[in-house]
Amino acid sequence: EVQLQASGGGLVQAGGSLRLSCAASGFTFDQYGIGWFRQAPGKAREGVACISIGLGSTLYADSVKGRFTISSDNAKNTVYLQMDSLKPEDTAVYYCAADPLCVVVLEPRLNEYDYMGQGTQVTVSS
Repeated sequence: EVQLQASGGGLVQAGGSLRLSCAASGFTFDQYGIGWFRQAPGKAREGVACISIGLGSTLYADSVKGRFTISSDNAKNTVYLQMDSLKPEDTAVYYCAADPLCVVVLEPRLNEYDYMGQGTQVTVSS
């Protein structure tokens, strides 16, 4: 059974930090890109960041470059999203997703990724 278990959301003040985790199981971890997209109320889904596990390469949305860092612990089959300098506009439900191609994870509106986990709420207060 495929599982993507997201955790780590919460409430933080602007300028603060949070770290999200996505624990993966049920598929070959290093053959996938694993990342995050988010959805704020009334807005479309937006790709945030993705890491190609086998290559170690990363992609970021322009809106989070320089503030968010994605990484993986391959021994634990877990991907992390370190979010620093958070802004109120980062408030959203964050979803973990997996696909052989990171570009697919970062285009969530196409809904073409192989797997998706449950969301975790991130709220940034001003």
